[in-house]
Amino acid sequence: MRISPLLMVLLVLTTSYSALRAQGDFKSIEEAKGLALGASIQNFIAYDQEGNAFDLFEALADGPVVLFFYRGNWCPFCNRHLSELEAGLELIYREGARVVAVSPEKPELMEKTIKKTGASFTLLYDEENRIAGRFDVAYLPEKPVKTKSGLFSGNKSIADETTQLPIPATYIIEAPGKITWRHLDPDYKNRASAEDIAQALQRR
Repeated sequence: MRISPLLMVLLVLTTSYSALRAQGDFKSIEEAKGLALGASIQNFIAYDQEGNAFDLFEALADGPVVLFFYRGNWCPFCNRHLSELEAGLELIYREGARVVAVSPEKPELMEKTIKKTGASFTLLYDEENRIAGRFDVAYLPEKPVKTKSGLFSGNKSIADETTQLPIPATYIIEAPGKITWRHLDPDYKNRASAEDIAQALQRR
């Protein structure tokens, strides 16, 4: 029996994912629970789309930080979410908060994300999913992720060769690093809206 090229690729990728899980301490999407409400996050420094250093605690000195994770511009749901947040950005800014989007996609692809979504807020490169790991939202998919252009292996979009992805979670963080609100759903299609975030900021 002949195996189609697509099926062969799927088998190879699935085997690779299984091997990675056996070799490393990678969580499944069920195991990645995310930092809980009231938890504190340690400071981190990451680089934005212009190569500038972003220091979380320095940003918190000016007010709350709305931090959310997205998978990359290869994900249509992420592009839609970034576009929708951009459209409702003023609702969040009225509450004195700053918006920061975190992704493991390669820095050179951030400009592509901006062109697709019109995002004017800060995009941070999460090297090796270190930030996602701190927030406990990094996971290794059990099987290759399907996209419109085929199977996503991570090699072309993500600098982390493990092909880990972040759960698209959203957090509101206040000084000195306390989480005062979060939205986390393993279903990547369910995201926090600008209205959800603004209302949460109003209630703090």
